[in-house]
Amino acid sequence: MKRLLLLILFPFLFNGALQAQQFYRNELGIFLGGSYYIGDLNPSKHFLQTQFASGIVYRYNITPRWALKINALYGELVASDARSKANVDRNLSFKSYIFEFSPQIEFNFLKYVLGDKKHFISPYIFVGASIFNFNPKAQYDGSWYSLQPLGTEGQGTTIEGTKKNYALTTISIPFGLGVKVAPFKFLSIGLEWGIRKTFTDYIDDVSTNYADPSLLAAMNGSMATALSDQSLPAENRGTHSGLARGNPNTKDWYVFTGLSISFRIKTKNGLCAAYEKHPKLKTKYRD
Repeated sequence: MKRLLLLILFPFLFNGALQAQQFYRNELGIFLGGSYYIGDLNPSKHFLQTQFASGIVYRYNITPRWALKINALYGELVASDARSKANVDRNLSFKSYIFEFSPQIEFNFLKYVLGDKKHFISPYIFVGASIFNFNPKAQYDGSWYSLQPLGTEGQGTTIEGTKKNYALTTISIPFGLGVKVAPFKFLSIGLEWGIRKTFTDYIDDVSTNYADPSLLAAMNGSMATALSDQSLPAENRGTHSGLARGNPNTKDWYVFTGLSISFRIKTKNGLCAAYEKHPKLKTKYRD
């Protein structure tokens, strides 16, 4: 984690040195694409039930190889046992809106400079850190219910002793790859796929074992019991106390993938004017 933080802070630590060389290029734009989830309700099928996602992207090009990117993204995660067919008889499902704020470091495999006809395209990889918020919900009799307050596996109740309920705001490590192209000197277009390693197993509200239904109802009400066990056939519901409901040994993942469209921002200390008017500086920038 310390190495990751140093990598993220690298542009700021060396800001003064880079300013002297005028290696700056600021971009601001939008992200349009999709979001999906990998976890207990969908263990392995990428892109299954992908939902629309969008956001704002800021990029600070340090050199033709390195850039700092900051994302503020918003999407939706949806999954069900019926669609993934991983555990059809369990018959659970959820949806959750997700908001993420994430600084990232990008590395371009090729030199990449907006406005340069020679260095206008490059594949890249990225890694960063993020803070994100989620709130899993499930549908019952046509209405949607927030699952975290219900403690469907006994969280936050005496059923699980001192076990605390899970947090709805936590961190993840985003990483992935993409390709960016600059068709014009003022425009950058990127296509990327980025997966997030989280440290929670409750994005889907599924992790450990079924709670005792009578104790769960007494502590959190009948709706907690109804949403905890929706297994098939229906006559078996309420008979799974202590049996596995999820897999606590694996954490949940989520993905943002799509297209970013960003525009160059001219700044007083930026490269724009000098880069275009002074060929010597242009050559130095390429090296």
